[in-house]
Amino acid sequence: MVKGKSELAKGTWLTYRPDIKVLDCTVRDGGLINNHMFDDGFVKAVYDCCVAAGVDYMELGYKGSSKIFSRDEYGSWKFTTEDDLRRIVGDNDTSLVLCAMADAERTDYHTDILPRQESVLGMIRVATYIHQIPVAMDMIKDAHDKGYETTVNLMAVSAVQERELLEALDSLAKSEVGTIYMVDSFGSFYSEQIRDLTLSYLKAVEGTGKKIGMHMHNNMQLAYANTIEGLILGASMLDATINGMGRGAGNCPLELLLAFLKNPKFRLRPVLQCIRDHFLPLLESRKMEWGYMIPYLVTGMLNQHPRAAMKWRAGNTPDDYVTFYDQVVEED
Repeated sequence: MVKGKSELAKGTWLTYRPDIKVLDCTVRDGGLINNHMFDDGFVKAVYDCCVAAGVDYMELGYKGSSKIFSRDEYGSWKFTTEDDLRRIVGDNDTSLVLCAMADAERTDYHTDILPRQESVLGMIRVATYIHQIPVAMDMIKDAHDKGYETTVNLMAVSAVQERELLEALDSLAKSEVGTIYMVDSFGSFYSEQIRDLTLSYLKAVEGTGKKIGMHMHNNMQLAYANTIEGLILGASMLDATINGMGRGAGNCPLELLLAFLKNPKFRLRPVLQCIRDHFLPLLESRKMEWGYMIPYLVTGMLNQHPRAAMKWRAGNTPDDYVTFYDQVVEED
């Protein structure tokens, strides 16, 4: 007999779980909208907000290779050097753990990721596609040996065959990584799929002491709901962004997640103040755009990367949803 969700759940929506950690990835994920060209004042405001709100981790940017990415085209947070970090956070004399993401095959990790004792960072997050797992494993070992907490974001799993996914999870479960993240890269998953995947991820790391994380995208307005689905089943590292900021439809909104969690260490008011003072002005200025819109629904529904929707939104007829739908569905 197949067990129901209530029998498999680690807790209910009323459960207080001290193992749950919240990671804010606003600056890193939001930087995908503007080529990581946030000014220092914005980044400092997000940092101060995370500290005041009791958030556990904050991801500031990528460790991108300067041999691949031009500093004329990308801002500081594509590279996240130690000088950039310390200009914002000093020595980070807080409980907030700072993170950076390293993309497989797009970072000079042996040299650009310093030993932990020389950096204000405390965690390195490796992002990888299935075919890059061997490189990712070496990156994880490198960061671990340098003294960092580590996670791996296994991307685009909605486009991966089950057998390949299980093999990848088996390999990662044997690595030094601390947390394996389920990533809904295209914002295409429904709760039933999240349920099955979360249980598969948890089974893969059973007995290893590793955690499972959730990084959800909001193409079909399910990022928050899917994050909670994974949480209830046992995932304990939860990604979110302030006001849902992120490329395309964005991510699970931090303010929704903190309002849900039953942990008195989290405080909602600093997040609301940061949204009012820094995020709404960005939206009103039209310098940046993010959040649920119908073109992202269409790509999510079709399990496609949102690049077509982003291109449409940047064109001359961004609100002509019918033409976009006809065009994308015909191509699919």
